[in-house]
Amino acid sequence: MNALPEKDLPPGRHRLLKEHLMTEIRETEIRETEIRETEIRETEASAQAPRRRKWLRPTFAAVAVATAAAVTFVALPSDGAGAPPPTKEAVALLEDVALAAEHSDTPGRIRDDQFVYVDSLVSYSQSGEGMKTKSPPLHRQEIWQSVDGSRKGLVREKGRGQWPTEVGPDPGEPGYDTSTSYRHLSTLPTDPDAMLRWLRRTAPGQSGQQTDQAMFVLVGDLIRDALVPPEVGAALYRAAARIPGVTVVKGVKDASGRPGIAVARKGPDNPSRDEWIFDAKTHEFLGERTVATEAWSGGVKKGQVTSNTAVVKRAVVDKPGQRP
Repeated sequence: MNALPEKDLPPGRHRLLKEHLMTEIRETEIRETEIRETEIRETEASAQAPRRRKWLRPTFAAVAVATAAAVTFVALPSDGAGAPPPTKEAVALLEDVALAAEHSDTPGRIRDDQFVYVDSLVSYSQSGEGMKTKSPPLHRQEIWQSVDGSRKGLVREKGRGQWPTEVGPDPGEPGYDTSTSYRHLSTLPTDPDAMLRWLRRTAPGQSGQQTDQAMFVLVGDLIRDALVPPEVGAALYRAAARIPGVTVVKGVKDASGRPGIAVARKGPDNPSRDEWIFDAKTHEFLGERTVATEAWSGGVKKGQVTSNTAVVKRAVVDKPGQRP
């Protein structure tokens, strides 16, 4: 077995800028303290009056392309980054994607002792201190993940060999909230409002990114290399349609060359844009990519694709290393 070298981990997938981590933690603590102090003063000043809402909740409407039905929702407040509301086109597309997810085929009677198999084409840029950023050729990556997270899985990647994955964390342990095991994903909310609250509560703890971007990135992490229960997948997409700053990019292709349409977002802390690519007709998830929105160190040019994936197959098998 070959160990996964730390320097080869895909740094361009979602650039978690360390210098922003402590800043966001400090700013969050300050905001929470100010909010608590304000609430105490309001309560003491008027115990009879209902507490005023500190955020306005604008309502947006969109028409789903596939159903031509109006989709109305209430957007939860962002964390003050000033991002515009999601575009109407993005809301409509994500509703179509959610409908497709609801009707997707999922193997019946999935056992805890089985493994979710995901076969993909991938290319993640590699970089390091003092070296030029390099994008390796597209190559095959296969992942076997324990259905309930209690067994070691396997990653097999062309040109790098294979290595086992660790047993997943138990409930309450660090990392459990964002586990992509099928059983954990099955416990997530199926209501879009509840899912949005879960994302807003969970995502900021995973990175130093601004909250709305952290939410978008977390959704991408959950859907990319996992098998998501249909109702949970639909809720994830409908919740994503309420994240400020979400847009649509047309005329894109996934790593295998399949044409599609992308739901995208650029975080204020990142010099790149994250994109989820879907089939324009079936609205099936095809893959994900990251595109540089400006030139940055290591020789990366504006418009350069720094990570690129295409999901070829998902299935459930009985043991690591087994192909369907």
